[in-house]
Amino acid sequence: MNKPDIPSNEKQRLAMLRSLEVLDTLAEERFDRITRLAKRLFDVPIALVSLIDENRQWFKSCIGLDVNESPRETSFCGHAILGDDVFVIPAASEDLRFYDSPLVVDEPKVEFYAGCPLAINGFRLGTMCIADHQAREFSKEDCDILKDLAKTVELELSAMQMATHDDLTGLLNRRGFLSLAQNSLNLCNRNELPASLAYLDLDRFKAINDNFGHAVGDQVINIFAKLLGDTFRSSDVIGRLGGDEFVVLFSNTDADNAEQLMSTLAMSLKVELDNNNVDLDVCFSFGITEYEVEKHRDIQALLSDADKAMYKFKHKE
Repeated sequence: MNKPDIPSNEKQRLAMLRSLEVLDTLAEERFDRITRLAKRLFDVPIALVSLIDENRQWFKSCIGLDVNESPRETSFCGHAILGDDVFVIPAASEDLRFYDSPLVVDEPKVEFYAGCPLAINGFRLGTMCIADHQAREFSKEDCDILKDLAKTVELELSAMQMATHDDLTGLLNRRGFLSLAQNSLNLCNRNELPASLAYLDLDRFKAINDNFGHAVGDQVINIFAKLLGDTFRSSDVIGRLGGDEFVVLFSNTDADNAEQLMSTLAMSLKVELDNNNVDLDVCFSFGITEYEVEKHRDIQALLSDADKAMYKFKHKE
């Protein structure tokens, strides 16, 4: 079968998906209600809310299958997220792209598939999809109904995002950062990997707001937030704690390497400001603390030490 291509924005797409903190969570009635409705409306045995992770598709809601995830490389949903419209396979066994797919040849023996991409902030994270063991046609009206169901799923996912994301930049807010960073810290601890936290503060930012207005200040904040996302890895947890304060948890990174990354960020900031025609001297202070199991009982303790380190950096002569 044809394996699905990888989207050009895969790094950012995965970062958005993981920031929702929905992967590997328990089933929820608000999503199950939608898949039950899809099953009934289309009279199909299978209805899913499927999210495409790096190497798997994971089902937030699942009717008609005995598993809660399957490989991405054999998924139909991996193909569906490559476009904006509903992706339909009327008869998979007669389709040269999919006739030899394990999903078609083996259980669950899918013959028909229709999946509508689920988009959050422009990133297609998964699908609202249905499947049948029999070939069937799918009309424009059917597509419109599936799109409506997908929009409902998107609203639920957006509600999850709003509780954990900063309105201005789209980065994790304090609540979202603490939750996701703690999970990443636990993972590093279990695998005996180093981790470092950088606490960043834009210098003289109040003067920018006072002298040039909040619109310019917001532009600077957005430029810096975007640069953080573009510079660091999708596995790094990035957040805006409020105002001009940002944090980054680097997994599998010691303090020395994290400091080198700060130098790269500083150089990139000047270029980014020039590219956006912002004629301001914008720079930042930072503090870095490497995770120590005995010293840092949780992400709050690590954050506190990095904040103190940033304060010392900011006020050193």
